[in-house]
Amino acid sequence: MAQTAPAKGKIAAQNRKARFDYQIDEVFEAGIVLVGTEVKALRAGRATITDAFAGGQEGELYLLNANIPEYGPANIVFQHEPKRPRKLLLKRREVNKLLGAVERAGMTLVPLAIRFNERGIAKVDLALARGKHTYDKRATVRDRDWQRQKSRLMRDKG
Repeated sequence: MAQTAPAKGKIAAQNRKARFDYQIDEVFEAGIVLVGTEVKALRAGRATITDAFAGGQEGELYLLNANIPEYGPANIVFQHEPKRPRKLLLKRREVNKLLGAVERAGMTLVPLAIRFNERGIAKVDLALARGKHTYDKRATVRDRDWQRQKSRLMRDKG
């Protein structure tokens, strides 16, 4: 049911808690509009997207609350704002589909990772997700522990 995006290229930032906190329905690959110092900070691996989400403003999608800190070696004049909204680049049909799902079905747009593709272009793996309840999270932990225990038993017997 849940699709996974191809993880090719270098991962600059990853939201590891997203798959635990949300039930992932669909994954999209989106471009992102960045300035020069943001790209350099991403290449250094200094970004955090654990609290980030995507939202619509004036018919466009923006990545909100993503923290890409200032790049130290750059001149103070050319620095960027660390938590500024960053425009996401998707086809119009995909934007309409995502915004409609968020408004109608109560879904959330969660970034799973920011990565650089084979050509060196920054991409965001954006998931259309539904929040999990506490009992769903406990079931996930229980299943994960059982799978780990089962693999240990099979390894020891075999």
